[in-house]
Amino acid sequence: MKKVLIVDDEQSILTLLAFNLEKEGYQVDTALDGLEGYEMAIAHPYDFIILDLMLPSMGGMDICKKLRQEKVEAPIMMLTAKDDELEKIIGLELGADDYMTKPFSPREVLARMKAIMRRMTSKSKAEEALSNVEDRDKQDELINVGDIQIDPSQYEVVVRGEKIDVTPKEFELLIYMIKRINRILSREQLLDAIWNFDYAGETRIVDVHISHLREKIEVDTKNPSYIRTVRGFGYKFEAPKK
Repeated sequence: MKKVLIVDDEQSILTLLAFNLEKEGYQVDTALDGLEGYEMAIAHPYDFIILDLMLPSMGGMDICKKLRQEKVEAPIMMLTAKDDELEKIIGLELGADDYMTKPFSPREVLARMKAIMRRMTSKSKAEEALSNVEDRDKQDELINVGDIQIDPSQYEVVVRGEKIDVTPKEFELLIYMIKRINRILSREQLLDAIWNFDYAGETRIVDVHISHLREKIEVDTKNPSYIRTVRGFGYKFEAPKK
């Protein structure tokens, strides 16, 4: 039985979602307080977490960030009364897998949950198969491009001799682009590869992450040496010319 945690300070939403999820066979735990929800998510292995943005004691953004820092890999769906693109982008950047604006249909929540969990299962199987056929030493080799050095085994990025902090999505995006060096990659292609979800019309998320990466790896963000914009197409990662 799949276990789901719902954290929301509105009892009516907890009751509505819990009722519909339990009808579908899920085991449901709930919390009205952010800190309580965070502690429950740390203490128990949930298969899915539904997390409100505005919570007492500890906000949803902080909970999401801390859970990802603690290596909690359960998919996270964020709920909010705000229909704000920036809030959505920040939530996804911090490691959320989906984002829904209130009011919402419990049926849509269920459908999205199932879709995300199916993708997670497929991704896990694919990664397991890959690890069985590829040499681990080769997978963990350092990646060097220009002044950038990446250690995939440690999730570390060093730029011009200095270790930089990157979010999980920024790390995935950087690795993906470097492995396709000198290839033009569309925003849609990057969206599908990194976020693994059909965010039709949400390519702004890609632009925001590219902008953040440039701030961390480029000497001059207005004249980037690594991540080039290809107008009308997307982006291309290049080794800087010596």
